[in-house]
Amino acid sequence: MEQSMKNLRLEVADRESQYGYVYAVSGPVVTASSMSGSAMYELVRVGHGELVGEIIRLEGDMATVQVYEDTSGVTVGDPVLKTGKPLSVELGPGIVNNIFDGIQRPLKGICDLTSSIYIPKGVNVPSLDCKAEWEFDPTHSLRSGMHITGGDIFGVVHENSLVKHRIMLSPKAQGTIKWIAPSGNYNITDNVLEIEFDGHTTNHTMLQIWPVRQPRPVAEKLPGNHPLLTGQRILDALFPCVQGGTTAIPGAFGCGKTVISQSLSKYSNSDIIVYVGCGERGNEMSEVLRDFPQLTVEMDGKQESIMKRTTLVANTSNMPVAAREASIYTGITLSEYFRDMGYNVSMMADSTSRWAEALREISGRLAEMPADSGYPAYLGARLASFYERAGRVHCLGGPEPRYGSVGIVGAVSPPGGDFADPVTSATLSIVQVFWGLDKKLAQRKHFPSVNWLISYSKYLRALDDYYDRNFPEFVGLRTKMNEILQEEEELSEIVQLVGKASLAESDKITLEIARIIKDDFLQQNGYSNYDRFCPFYKTVGMMRNIIGFYDQARHAVEVTAQSDRRVTWALIREAMGPTIHKISSMKFKDPKADGKEKILREFEELSEEITAGFRNLEDL
Repeated sequence: MEQSMKNLRLEVADRESQYGYVYAVSGPVVTASSMSGSAMYELVRVGHGELVGEIIRLEGDMATVQVYEDTSGVTVGDPVLKTGKPLSVELGPGIVNNIFDGIQRPLKGICDLTSSIYIPKGVNVPSLDCKAEWEFDPTHSLRSGMHITGGDIFGVVHENSLVKHRIMLSPKAQGTIKWIAPSGNYNITDNVLEIEFDGHTTNHTMLQIWPVRQPRPVAEKLPGNHPLLTGQRILDALFPCVQGGTTAIPGAFGCGKTVISQSLSKYSNSDIIVYVGCGERGNEMSEVLRDFPQLTVEMDGKQESIMKRTTLVANTSNMPVAAREASIYTGITLSEYFRDMGYNVSMMADSTSRWAEALREISGRLAEMPADSGYPAYLGARLASFYERAGRVHCLGGPEPRYGSVGIVGAVSPPGGDFADPVTSATLSIVQVFWGLDKKLAQRKHFPSVNWLISYSKYLRALDDYYDRNFPEFVGLRTKMNEILQEEEELSEIVQLVGKASLAESDKITLEIARIIKDDFLQQNGYSNYDRFCPFYKTVGMMRNIIGFYDQARHAVEVTAQSDRRVTWALIREAMGPTIHKISSMKFKDPKADGKEKILREFEELSEEITAGFRNLEDL
C-alpha cells in the first residue's frame, strides 16, 4: 500500500514537472511560473484550451511565452504544458497544392474537421494527412548492406505531374541499410527504411520533423549564375535577379507589390513556389486560391495547373499578430526542404513590414528598449537571419552532384511610401536587388510601377556569362537602354523650361525613343493574353529593334548634319511613320498563339525594314 502511494506521488510529481502555471497575461504575451528545465524557443501549450506558444525569454523559473493564438479566456493559474520540443514543421509528401496557417496547421483539414470558416482555439490537426497513401519507389542503386548518410535520396514519390518528391534521409542520420521498403503504397508514418549505426537500429518514414528557426544544413553555398525570369520586361531586362537571390519590393499602398509577387508565382522559371501571406488582406490569399488552379504551365506537351507546384502559408491580418513571425520561418523551412531535393524554389513574403510590426508589438510588451520608430534594436539582425537563408547551394547527400536554390522576394509596405522607414532601410542594406515602386507611376496607371531611376540589381556581373552564352548582344542593349532613360530624365527638365522645339535633333530622337521604351516596353498589361507574360527571347527582340532604330536615327541625323539635305526627326517621323507604329506594336505579339519562331521571324523582318527605311532616307 505504501509503495503504491509512493508510486502515485512520483507519478503526480512527474506530471506536475511537465506543467508550469500562468502568472500574467498581456495580449499575446503570457508569463508563466514553475518553468525551470524549459529551453529557449521551446513549444508550450497554454491554458486549458492548449493554445500553441513559444518561449522567448527565461528568467529563473519564470518564462515569457509568445502565444500564436487569441489569448482571451486565459487566466492566472491556468496550466502551461511543456513539450520539450522546439516549434517545428512536418516535411514530407502532401506539402504542395496545400494551404497552411502560420504554424503549419492545414486550413482545409481544420475546415473539414470543424465545418467552420474560423480556426477554433487550441485545434490540434496533423500538418500533413497521415491517412493519404503515396506510391513510394525506392532508389534502385541502394540495397541492404550499403552505407547511407544524411541528405541521401532513398526513394521517390510522384506527388503530382509537376513535382517529383524525392524522399531524403534526415540530415542528422547515417548508417548501414538493413532494410528498404519495396515499391508500393505507403502513408507518411509507415516505415520505409531501417538503418543501423553503432549497434543501434533506427526506423525512418517519409516524414521529417524540422525546427523552423534552424537552417537546414548544406554541403556548400554557391554564387547564383542563372537568372530568375519573371515574365516582366522591366525586371528581366533592367534589374534581373538570380535563382537563389534576395529581392525587396518596397512601395506604398496600391502600387502593385502583391501583383508583382503573384506574377512571379505564376510565370517565373522556378520549380516550386512558397507564397507566404504575412499580415496582408485575406482576400489576397483568396485571389491566389481562385486564380492559380486556372493558370497552366506546359509540361511534356500537357497543360498542368501551377497550383500543383505551389504551397501557401496564410497568416492574414485578422489572424493573431504573434504568428506572423512564425509564418516567415515556416515558409523558409518548407522552401529549404524542396531546395535540398535539388529544386529551384522561390519564396514570396508579402509583406515583411507586417512581420516587423509583430516584432515591434511583442518587443513593446516585453518592455524592451525601442529603437527607430519603436522597432526593436535587433530588427536588422532578425531580417538578416531570414534573408541569409536564401541562396544557391550544393545539397547534402547523393546522388552527386545536386544543386538547389531558394530565392526570397520580400514585399515591404512602408507607411506612406516613405523609403526612409526603418524596415525598408534595414532590408535594403541586406538584399541584392531593389525593385522600387513609384506612387506617381501607379497613379498614371503605368504598371508594373517599378521606378527605373531608383531601382538596382547587384547581380548584373554574375549573370554576364549566362547572357554571353545565350543572348550575346543583350548586355550592350541593356546598357544603351539605361543610358537613354537617364538622358531623357535630364532632358525633361530642359524641355519644361524652354520647350521641345529648341532641342537638338539628336535630343528629340532620345526623347521620342524614351517614350516608346516607357510606354511600349516597360509598361505591361497583366490582364491581356499577349502581355501578361513576356518570354526572354521576346524581350531581347523588342530591345534589339528599339535600340537599332535609335542608333540608326542618330547616325542619319549626325551624318547629314552638315549637308543640304539634313535629316531631322520630323522627316524621320513622316517618312517612317508605319515602321515606328510597328515598333510600338511589338508587344502585341502573343507568345502562346503565335509561337517563338513566328515572333522571331517578324522581329527580324522589322529590323530589315528599319535598316531599309534609313537607307532610303539617306539616299534622298
